[in-house]
Amino acid sequence: MNRTIRNFCACALALFGICLPAAAHHSFAMFDQNKSVELKNVAVARFQWANPHVFVVVKDGGTTYTLECGSPSNMRETGWKFNTLKSGDKIDVVFFPLRNGKPGGALKLATLANGKKLEAW
Repeated sequence: MNRTIRNFCACALALFGICLPAAAHHSFAMFDQNKSVELKNVAVARFQWANPHVFVVVKDGGTTYTLECGSPSNMRETGWKFNTLKSGDKIDVVFFPLRNGKPGGALKLATLANGKKLEAW
């Protein structure tokens, strides 16, 4: 095998290795992006700042909603920080619901107690 072919193969393998994590990312088809649900004055149960996605878990009465957000780096760009929310905070949320009807979805917007609005994607 000549040197050019070896270099090409090495570059192709390196590119494949870099692109592989992106291929593992899931589709957003599980969220109904034609609908949105708004919940007001819900309690934050948990705020998980981690890769690959941030999660906000809120309680509305007896129902717990798990809301998926963007990556920490994307969230940072829209004004979020690792300590933006803490358990017990009261917030308003707008999200795209899960298609299967379970309580949860993709968080679109959160309004904090101080009135600050933060997008989640």
